[in-house]
Amino acid sequence: MKLSKSQTMGKVTTTITITNQIDLTLAERGFIPTEQIRSITLDDVLVDTGATRLCLPKNLILDLGLPFQGEVDVKMATGLYKARVLKMLNLSVEGREGIFNCIELPEGSEPLLGLIPLEDLGLEPDLQNQKLRVLPMEGKDTYLMVL
Repeated sequence: MKLSKSQTMGKVTTTITITNQIDLTLAERGFIPTEQIRSITLDDVLVDTGATRLCLPKNLILDLGLPFQGEVDVKMATGLYKARVLKMLNLSVEGREGIFNCIELPEGSEPLLGLIPLEDLGLEPDLQNQKLRVLPMEGKDTYLMVL
């Protein structure tokens, strides 16, 4: 059964690349070869403005070797639970990149791109066209503000 546009409207997915920032730094300084940089590209990642952070399943976090930062309480539809926070990941989306932390999801869960990285990278969901809109970094319409 094929869904009509009105039935799928509102779902935005994107391609992201996640790289271990520590590996990048070590390679830049010549301590490891570039082939040892742990990185993964994920297609069709759900843009979820109900999530505050980037959320990744445990298996991806282990593959990337991301360092542990701590634990936090996380609200989910099923209730409150403790989740691990991992740090020092380089996130690249729509030609923009930054260093972020992420919340660990159970193994096998789908990754989620949350609000904090979206805002920090100047991206916003375009629900009608089902894609991310890249906001301007320069000029009078810049998304960067200090008020």
